[in-house]
Amino acid sequence: MGKSKKKNGGWGEWLKPILIAVLIAFFLRSFVFVASVVEGKSMVPTLEDGEVVLFNKFTYWFNDVQRGDVVIINRSKKNYVKRIIGLPGETISVENQTLYIDGEKYEQSFITETFKDGTGRFDPVKVPEDSYFVMGDNRKISKDSRNGLGFISEENIAGKSEFVIFPINEWSLTK
Repeated sequence: MGKSKKKNGGWGEWLKPILIAVLIAFFLRSFVFVASVVEGKSMVPTLEDGEVVLFNKFTYWFNDVQRGDVVIINRSKKNYVKRIIGLPGETISVENQTLYIDGEKYEQSFITETFKDGTGRFDPVKVPEDSYFVMGDNRKISKDSRNGLGFISEENIAGKSEFVIFPINEWSLTK
Protein backbone atom coordinates (compact mmCIF):
# COMPACT_ATOMS: atom_id res chain seq x y z
CA MET A 1 0.00 0.00 0.00
CA GLY A 2 1.28 3.46 -0.89
CA LYS A 3 1.19 6.41 1.40
CA SER A 4 -1.43 8.97 0.61
CA LYS A 5 -0.24 12.52 0.38
CA LYS A 6 -2.11 14.92 2.55
CA LYS A 7 -3.20 18.05 0.79
CA ASN A 8 -3.22 21.13 2.94
CA GLY A 9 -5.77 23.36 1.35
CA GLY A 10 -7.26 26.56 2.70
CA TRP A 11 -5.70 29.20 4.88
CA GLY A 12 -2.89 27.05 6.30
CA GLU A 13 -1.17 27.05 2.92
CA TRP A 14 -1.13 30.85 2.86
CA LEU A 15 -0.11 31.48 6.45
CA LYS A 16 3.66 31.07 6.00
CA PRO A 17 4.09 33.43 2.99
CA ILE A 18 1.81 36.02 4.59
CA LEU A 19 3.76 35.86 7.84
CA ILE A 20 7.06 36.22 5.94
CA ALA A 21 5.71 39.21 3.98
CA VAL A 22 4.54 40.90 7.20
CA LEU A 23 7.92 40.34 8.85
CA ILE A 24 9.78 41.73 5.81
CA ALA A 25 7.48 44.77 5.72
CA PHE A 26 7.99 45.32 9.46
CA PHE A 27 11.78 45.08 9.05
CA LEU A 28 11.82 47.50 6.11
CA ARG A 29 9.52 49.97 7.89
CA SER A 30 11.43 49.79 11.17
CA PHE A 31 15.01 49.77 9.97
CA VAL A 32 15.27 50.79 6.32
CA PHE A 33 12.50 53.03 4.94
CA VAL A 34 9.94 55.43 6.30
CA ALA A 35 7.42 57.45 4.33
CA SER A 36 6.66 61.02 5.32
CA VAL A 37 4.25 63.61 3.99
CA VAL A 38 5.81 66.97 3.18
CA GLU A 39 3.91 69.66 5.09
CA GLY A 40 4.26 73.23 3.96
CA LYS A 41 6.26 74.98 1.28
CA SER A 42 9.70 75.29 2.89
CA MET A 43 11.28 72.78 0.45
CA VAL A 44 9.77 74.17 -2.77
CA PRO A 45 10.91 73.77 -5.57
CA THR A 46 12.47 70.41 -4.61
CA LEU A 47 9.50 69.03 -2.67
CA GLU A 48 5.91 70.24 -2.76
CA ASP A 49 3.33 70.42 0.02
CA GLY A 50 1.46 67.10 0.23
CA GLU A 51 4.03 64.95 -1.57
CA VAL A 52 4.90 61.65 0.09
CA VAL A 53 8.64 61.04 0.28
CA LEU A 54 10.40 57.77 1.05
CA PHE A 55 13.31 58.23 3.45
CA ASN A 56 16.17 55.75 3.79
CA LYS A 57 16.97 55.20 7.48
CA PHE A 58 19.70 52.67 6.67
CA THR A 59 22.05 54.83 4.57
CA TYR A 60 23.68 56.66 7.49
CA TRP A 61 24.68 53.39 9.15
CA PHE A 62 27.37 53.05 6.49
CA ASN A 63 27.72 56.54 5.00
CA ASP A 64 28.31 59.97 6.45
CA VAL A 65 25.78 62.75 6.15
CA GLN A 66 26.72 64.79 3.07
CA ARG A 67 26.16 68.43 2.17
CA GLY A 68 23.13 68.63 -0.09
CA ASP A 69 21.34 65.61 1.40
CA VAL A 70 17.63 66.16 1.94
CA VAL A 71 16.89 64.69 5.37
CA ILE A 72 14.00 64.11 7.72
CA ILE A 73 14.62 65.55 11.17
CA ASN A 74 12.79 64.43 14.31
CA ARG A 75 12.62 67.38 16.67
CA SER A 76 10.14 68.07 19.47
CA LYS A 77 7.70 65.36 18.37
CA LYS A 78 7.57 66.88 14.89
CA ASN A 79 9.26 65.97 11.61
CA TYR A 80 10.99 68.53 9.42
CA VAL A 81 12.33 68.01 5.91
CA LYS A 82 15.42 70.12 5.22
CA ARG A 83 18.66 70.15 3.24
CA ILE A 84 22.08 69.69 4.88
CA ILE A 85 24.09 72.85 4.24
CA GLY A 86 26.80 72.98 6.90
CA LEU A 87 28.86 70.08 8.19
CA PRO A 88 30.47 69.79 11.65
CA GLY A 89 33.18 72.39 12.22
CA GLU A 90 32.31 74.59 9.23
CA THR A 91 31.44 78.29 9.39
CA ILE A 92 28.22 79.32 7.63
CA SER A 93 27.24 82.85 6.65
CA VAL A 94 24.98 84.63 4.17
CA GLU A 95 25.60 88.06 2.67
CA ASN A 96 23.62 89.69 -0.13
CA GLN A 97 21.61 86.49 -0.68
CA THR A 98 24.87 84.54 -1.17
CA LEU A 99 25.72 81.51 0.95
CA TYR A 100 29.30 81.15 2.19
CA ILE A 101 30.86 78.06 3.75
CA ASP A 102 34.20 78.68 5.47
CA GLY A 103 34.39 82.02 3.68
CA GLU A 104 33.94 80.56 0.19
CA LYS A 105 30.90 81.17 -1.97
CA TYR A 106 28.79 78.00 -2.23
CA GLU A 107 26.93 77.39 -5.48
CA GLN A 108 23.45 76.09 -4.76
CA SER A 109 22.61 74.28 -7.98
CA PHE A 110 19.54 72.66 -6.43
CA ILE A 111 17.55 75.92 -6.29
CA THR A 112 16.89 78.78 -8.69
CA GLU A 113 17.85 82.43 -8.26
CA THR A 114 14.27 83.21 -7.21
CA PHE A 115 14.60 80.96 -4.17
CA LYS A 116 18.19 82.03 -3.44
CA ASP A 117 16.94 85.63 -3.24
CA GLY A 118 15.00 84.74 -0.11
CA THR A 119 18.13 83.67 1.74
CA GLY A 120 18.61 87.10 3.32
CA ARG A 121 21.58 87.79 5.57
CA PHE A 122 23.03 85.62 8.30
CA ASP A 123 26.08 86.43 10.42
CA PRO A 124 28.87 83.85 10.49
CA VAL A 125 28.25 80.92 12.82
CA LYS A 126 30.42 77.87 13.45
CA VAL A 127 28.66 74.50 13.33
CA PRO A 128 29.48 72.43 16.45
CA GLU A 129 31.47 69.24 15.89
CA ASP A 130 28.49 66.99 16.61
CA SER A 131 25.90 68.92 14.57
CA TYR A 132 24.70 70.07 11.14
CA PHE A 133 23.32 73.30 9.72
CA VAL A 134 20.15 72.83 7.66
CA MET A 135 18.03 75.07 5.44
CA GLY A 136 14.86 74.68 3.47
CA ASP A 137 15.11 75.29 -0.27
CA ASN A 138 12.42 77.99 -0.12
CA ARG A 139 14.67 80.26 1.92
CA LYS A 140 12.20 83.11 2.38
CA ILE A 141 9.70 81.06 4.43
CA SER A 142 11.71 78.13 5.80
CA LYS A 143 12.09 77.51 9.51
CA ASP A 144 15.61 76.09 9.68
CA SER A 145 18.98 76.47 11.41
CA ARG A 146 18.91 80.23 10.76
CA ASN A 147 15.69 81.00 12.57
CA GLY A 148 14.32 78.47 15.00
CA LEU A 149 15.57 74.92 14.48
CA GLY A 150 19.15 75.67 15.42
CA PHE A 151 21.86 73.10 14.84
CA ILE A 152 20.77 69.53 14.21
CA SER A 153 22.51 66.62 15.91
CA GLU A 154 23.02 63.40 13.97
CA GLU A 155 20.73 61.55 16.37
CA ASN A 156 17.85 63.80 15.23
CA ILE A 157 18.38 62.88 11.56
CA ALA A 158 15.97 60.00 10.89
CA GLY A 159 16.93 59.39 7.28
CA LYS A 160 17.82 60.63 3.83
CA SER A 161 15.18 61.42 1.24
CA GLU A 162 15.40 59.00 -1.68
CA PHE A 163 12.16 59.09 -3.69
CA VAL A 164 8.95 61.04 -4.14
CA ILE A 165 6.33 58.26 -4.18
CA PHE A 166 3.10 60.25 -4.24
CA PRO A 167 1.45 61.63 -6.25
CA ILE A 168 2.18 58.75 -8.60
CA ASN A 169 2.63 60.99 -11.66
CA GLU A 170 5.53 62.72 -9.85
CA TRP A 171 7.58 59.65 -8.91
CA SER A 172 11.20 60.70 -8.94
CA LEU A 173 14.50 60.61 -7.10
CA THR A 174 14.99 63.42 -4.63
CA LYS A 175 17.70 65.83 -5.77
